[in-house]
Amino acid sequence: MVKDYKTGSLKAFDFNTLLKSIPELKQLSCKIASVSFEKPIDSSNMNPRHWALIAELIEINYAAYDGFVVLHGSDTMSYSSSALSFMLEHLSKPVIFTGSQLPIGDLRTDAKENLITSIQLAALRQNGQAAIQEVGLYFEYKLYRANRTTKINAEHFQAFNSLNYPHLAESGVHLKIYNEYLIPRKKQKNLNVHKKMDTNVAILKIFPGINQNLLKSVLQTPNLKALVLETYGAGNAPTEKWLIDELESAIKNGLHIVNVTQCSGGSVIMGQYETSDALKNMQIINGKDITTEAAITKLMYLLASNVSPKLFKTIFETSLRGEMQ
Repeated sequence: MVKDYKTGSLKAFDFNTLLKSIPELKQLSCKIASVSFEKPIDSSNMNPRHWALIAELIEINYAAYDGFVVLHGSDTMSYSSSALSFMLEHLSKPVIFTGSQLPIGDLRTDAKENLITSIQLAALRQNGQAAIQEVGLYFEYKLYRANRTTKINAEHFQAFNSLNYPHLAESGVHLKIYNEYLIPRKKQKNLNVHKKMDTNVAILKIFPGINQNLLKSVLQTPNLKALVLETYGAGNAPTEKWLIDELESAIKNGLHIVNVTQCSGGSVIMGQYETSDALKNMQIINGKDITTEAAITKLMYLLASNVSPKLFKTIFETSLRGEMQ
């Protein structure tokens, strides 16, 4: 966004004036092209149809460019970038999501640095290949694996963090890439773009006082196929019989339930405490250290891929794009 100084309101940035607005980009040793949605949206209105459009733009232009930067509002950026990490299979070029907390025309904006460094990262090459070959999220001097991120602050410039995985690069006086944390380069395969996502999913956060009627209403949602269950600590939940019975019945009826911790960092370890024994015994899916954003988008991706119900638990518990350990 950019501020209209006549009215004081925010409007969509005109990328035809990109080099005029950010002349520093002329110092980069790469050619830059841009494309925008015909009608820009607030990121709060982001949905899987828009993810498919972004994925398709990358697919169409994949052979023509060395890397891609996706400018996105910060509110749903972790969801979108996590989704794209699953939708872009066999990615061998960088796709860097970035944005800003203040609009690009603001006096103290973080937009310029975030954009300039993201383009640098997208253009970076090592030994004739793209240095980064995955979907990343760059914000406030750090590049993270996109599907490891969560928005942690609505006011600070450091809006995102990756609490369960180290950052991939850091921008200071020098641009430092931590190769040991990047997804290892494999034998190159053709990019496979998955544009279908199944939205018959839900998220339910366990809280003290949760009642049977609420749980039932969620579990009995028409066409619901999968649920992210946000539990306490290392994957713990109340041991009341009605709750265990409802969850067990839903799983027997074919619902995929993923146990994810409510904590910002840490991992689900079912069986560590007595309060997670029942969940472990009913074969609930172990979300390990995955974020809620990655869990819900991974479910959408796997459901749309028609994974066999017998293999679903095993495949979800397997890291596909570095999203869990």
